[in-house]
Formats: sequence, structure tokens, C-alpha cells
Amino acid sequence: MESTPSIPATTSIVVMGVSGSGKSTTATEIARRLQWEFIEGDDLHPPENVEKMRSGTPLDDEDRWPWLDRIAELIGEHEAAGTSFILTCSALKRSYRDRLRDDNPSVWFAHANTSEETLTERLAKRQGHYMPPSLLRSQLDTLEPLGEDEPGAVVPGEGSVEETVGDLLAELCDERQIPLPD
Repeated sequence: MESTPSIPATTSIVVMGVSGSGKSTTATEIARRLQWEFIEGDDLHPPENVEKMRSGTPLDDEDRWPWLDRIAELIGEHEAAGTSFILTCSALKRSYRDRLRDDNPSVWFAHANTSEETLTERLAKRQGHYMPPSLLRSQLDTLEPLGEDEPGAVVPGEGSVEETVGDLLAELCDERQIPLPD
């Protein structure tokens, strides 16, 4: 007899994708609808990473590991406290996502897949962010699609925020049996 996987007691939604994909906007709306805490993953980067990106230099794996470890630690803290939450993290590679999921069964990835043309348009309009549009290509080259065996969903990110969030929440609620508040 085949056993069904158990549903974790908490859910940590990791809104993932490249710069300009709408991670923060999507995560903010998911948090509003679910009435859960939202944490901006970019705020957890060490100052050296921020300066490197600000100068137009892409991050490499060695730059990202301490940042990913901090995010994984935060997920573990929420699991231990029994609280669900939403955070943003580019989580571009499978190995990065594996690092976040290691000993953290609550992780669920939300990826709004967006065309390069739309990303370029969004980044050209964005102000006040340290990530320059010139680094988009390096992120797109690094991005590994969410695998079928990874918990989460990929939805089109071209429509409105409401459509994207609605699609993600439908997938999440179906998989994790989370009721939407009225």
C-alpha cells in the first residue's frame, strides 16, 4: 500500500525567481491574503553581497551560501515556533533550494515565471534597489526550473498580481490544505 506524504504542521512559502519577477509584490499580497508574516529575503544579505551587486558584479555560490544558511535558519526558527510565514529568496539553483529544504519540511516554493522581455521592462522602471538591470542575464543563466519533485508551484507571472497570487494560492491550498481567510 502506497503511503501519502504527511502535510507539515507549518508552511514556509519561499517566493522565488530572478530580479524583477515580482517576488516582493507577490509575497506581500500572499501575506496579506493569508494574514501571515512576510520577510524580505534581500534584507538578509550580508553587506558584502549588497555592495557586490550594487557594483554590477554577480554573486557566486560562495557569496550566496551564508545568505541561504541564514534563510534556512529562519525557516527552522519558524517551524520550531509553529508559525507559517512567507519570504522572498531568488533560490535560483536546485542546490540552493535543497539547502533551504534541508531539515525544513515546511518549505513550499512559489515561482512566478516571467519572460525576459517583461523582466527587462520592470527592471528599467524600478528605482531604489541595489540590484542593477545589468545582472538580469547572469540570473537568467543561473536559474534552474523548479523540479517536479520539489514542493511548490510554477505559474505564469505575466498577468496581474491578483491572477498570479490567485493561481499560487490555489496550488498551495490544494497541496497543503490551507484554508483561505474570508
